[in-house]
Amino acid sequence: MPPSTSTIAATGADTEPRRHPALAFLMAAWPWLFLVLLLAFFELWARAAFSTSFLLNPYNLKSIALFAALPLLLGLGQTFVIIAGGIDLSVGFVMGLAAVVMARAMQVLTPVDPALALAAGLIAAFAAGIVPGLINGTLISRLGVPAFIGTLGMYGVARGVGFLSAGGTTVPVNNPLLFVMGNGTVLGIPIPVLVTVLVVLGMHWTLGQTRFGQYTYAIGGNRTAAIRAGINVRRHTLYLYMISSACAAVAGMLYTARFSAGAAQAGEPLLLDSIAAVVIGGASLFGGSGTIAGTVIGALIIAVIQYGLVFINVEPFWQFVAVGIVIIVSVLIDQSRHRLTGEKKEEG
Repeated sequence: MPPSTSTIAATGADTEPRRHPALAFLMAAWPWLFLVLLLAFFELWARAAFSTSFLLNPYNLKSIALFAALPLLLGLGQTFVIIAGGIDLSVGFVMGLAAVVMARAMQVLTPVDPALALAAGLIAAFAAGIVPGLINGTLISRLGVPAFIGTLGMYGVARGVGFLSAGGTTVPVNNPLLFVMGNGTVLGIPIPVLVTVLVVLGMHWTLGQTRFGQYTYAIGGNRTAAIRAGINVRRHTLYLYMISSACAAVAGMLYTARFSAGAAQAGEPLLLDSIAAVVIGGASLFGGSGTIAGTVIGALIIAVIQYGLVFINVEPFWQFVAVGIVIIVSVLIDQSRHRLTGEKKEEG
């Protein structure tokens, strides 16, 4: 005897995921809430221990912004790649390579003309950063190399070339214009922070308001469906990895400007932070979701943790523990949110 309509309905009701909109909303908004709680904690600590304000101190705010700027730049490129279902493990040493190339070019030209040296250094750094992205994109989109393996290989190549270019040491630059670029302010805001804000606004517009951004989400959500819809997935993937490397190159420029020196290992400790910022901000490592605003919040959370722990005299090694715990919690929350809302990752 075939099952009745009521039986089918009851069975469907049992198997369909239960939806909890309010709880799902809280889970989606947790990075913002967590940032507020962090700031409140350090504010209370500052008032109790030092009788001063953490948030109303301009030095603290500038320091947090500078802490966040470089990993955020790396994270912006990672956001595009991760939304499309990929990963870029090379950005740390691509940043270092760009920093070294910029410093080398400026060392040669600064005695001739400081302004020419700065312009040439910026161009050289950008070119040095774009090449690894072009290679990564070609390997992944054309030759079918897994993103993890391809960018891990480029991690090693960029690392070696960077150290070879630097002669195994730091490359100093004595250029007054470079110093102003890295340490000057406009209306009290550090120039590196202003540059980062401009890049953030450009990336936010690109991801949220252009067809390129729509294609990025489509590829990460369902690659097969994106191909059937007529999206040139290979070309788009190539562009994504070039964008990621370009962001790393900009980070390398700002590093050289801030410290008046280029170092091959400049971005090595920032790789984890860049991926963490994207994940903490709500992006899924399986692709299809994520925002630039989320990445900004993720980078700020990491910066507040790092600077805040130093502020309250905690050993700096606890920064790694704290950031690692936040990454794990963010992934668990993301998985729970998908279960609560009944969202499923499309295959293909």
